[in-house]
Amino acid sequence: MSQDPWAQDYDATCRLAQEIAENIHERNRQQRTGGNPAKINMTLRASLQKLKQNIGHLKDGVLRASSSRRIMQAEADRRQNLIDDLLTREKQLSATFKGDITEPEPSRSSLMSERAGGSGGAANPWLINETDETRGLSFGEIKQQQQRIIEEIIDDLAHLVDKTDDRIRNETRRVKLVETKSASCGMMVVIVLLLIAIVVVAVWPV
Repeated sequence: MSQDPWAQDYDATCRLAQEIAENIHERNRQQRTGGNPAKINMTLRASLQKLKQNIGHLKDGVLRASSSRRIMQAEADRRQNLIDDLLTREKQLSATFKGDITEPEPSRSSLMSERAGGSGGAANPWLINETDETRGLSFGEIKQQQQRIIEEIIDDLAHLVDKTDDRIRNETRRVKLVETKSASCGMMVVIVLLLIAIVVVAVWPV
């Protein structure tokens, strides 16, 4: 079943907001290192305007769907709450871009989890609680931590594959051994039957 168009638009708007947050972080990094952020500032202005338009489009979609009874009131309320979160986020991003508040760190949470999609409603990527293991770590440290976890998982998988291969080889040898023993037993039965037949013929009175 295809995803609800409103949910698709919401997902796209969330991704846009995430990209804006990451670009603000990159812009601030360039400023700290003496780079020229003029190009990324132009991109950010356009993206922020697009974000505002997308949120307005989402709001209009909820109003139309609610008034035409295409969605239940509970669903309309749920979607409105998502829009309110986006509006708050848009204001925060705009203020951060202008330098009115310090830079948020939404990408830290996005590094640690994936946002659930689908018409049942996507989780807001900025409401994810950060774990104790990552709190206080820099972006680079979080990425290094994830890389170590991935490497451990790969090692575990490789070990599991090796163990599976060994078990398959052992089972194959057992099957061949059973087949060999079965063939030998069959031959012995034939030999015994032949001996019995010879004895019977030899002692049978003529």
